Amino acid sequence: MAALRWISPHSPSTDEEMARQGFRRVRLLHQMRRPLPLEDEVRRGTREIRVRPMRPDHPGDVEGFLRVNNRAFDWHPEQGGWDEERLAATMAEDWFDPAGFLLHEGDDGAIDGFCWTKVHPPGHTWPDDPPLGEIFVIAVDPSTHGTGLGRALTVAGLDHLASRSLTTAMLYVEADNEPAVALYRSLGFEVDHDRAAYQRVEARP
Repeated sequence: MAALRWISPHSPSTDEEMARQGFRRVRLLHQMRRPLPLEDEVRRGTREIRVRPMRPDHPGDVEGFLRVNNRAFDWHPEQGGWDEERLAATMAEDWFDPAGFLLHEGDDGAIDGFCWTKVHPPGHTWPDDPPLGEIFVIAVDPSTHGTGLGRALTVAGLDHLASRSLTTAMLYVEADNEPAVALYRSLGFEVDHDRAAYQRVEARP
């Protein structure tokens, strides 16, 4: 597959301009933001859970994360199909903080969800951006769908970012992932801008 060309911010005219250059849009991401900390009314209806930090050197945590991640993102072109090597490389990045990599365990003691956060310095997207706290990756095992675990993990991640004295949270979500977008809107997130990926249209013989 040809490499994708990313354009940010995306506007209605971007598709037309890229089409003239021989590209078609194949993905559209919302960058959504909300202020921190969370208001009490936003918490209503959120189940209470306990989370703990990731232990990078613990085989059970690594295996548990990979199992949940790859089951939850089996459809995703970037987040699906992770292995130990890719996880280790990501955790070796300068920004990684295990305290912000939150895991949840089900009643059987197995990891069934996680919320991985990330902190960006000022000017991450726009020159006047403050430091931003990102919900970097969040997922629950498909067996937990409908239990409210995803919402609870998002709240846990936002609370962690607020504890770091961050005042703005952000995340990226596929624009056509309607359940996820609806969840984030219910937690007070709004779209800040869109980011689009384009692929060159192959000429037909």
